[in-house]
Amino acid sequence: MPRSWRNLLREKLSPNRPGELPAPARTCLVGTGSDLRGDDAAGLAVARELLQNPPRAENLLIVEGGPAPENYANRMRAFRPELVLFIDAAHMDETPGAVRWIPLEMIDGMSASSHSLPLSILAKYLTLELNCEVGVLGIQPEQNELDAGLSLPVRAAADEIKAEIRRVFP
Repeated sequence: MPRSWRNLLREKLSPNRPGELPAPARTCLVGTGSDLRGDDAAGLAVARELLQNPPRAENLLIVEGGPAPENYANRMRAFRPELVLFIDAAHMDETPGAVRWIPLEMIDGMSASSHSLPLSILAKYLTLELNCEVGVLGIQPEQNELDAGLSLPVRAAADEIKAEIRRVFP
């Protein structure tokens, strides 16, 4: 049985480092998507709501990446993360609101039509340029209607992700 997204997220955010006390990885969380397309704004909602009451953690950078997260590459480079974590709506043929850790080799085939640059290309660039790990948490959208808000299942998923982030970065 595959491990849950929660377990994978905790594992990535709090790696076991030999000889060190447990501490969260230096993480850049990037919320992506478009406010204009309903559930496509799921990642943005997570980032914005965390920014409203940010965790007090020097090792966490939260970026509201919108439809062009590549525009924040310089900010990410200056932060020097060990992990860049994208949170994004992703069509995964799941139940609306389902959350999955998406391996990088799988994001080439993911639908991300609201992005100016595919996440797969940006992830490869960041991996090479910043010498960091890149992960994607995908949220299955229910709808992507123009000028619609988040659906209830996607809102619940965004809230779950925020809660997990706050467990690691209080």
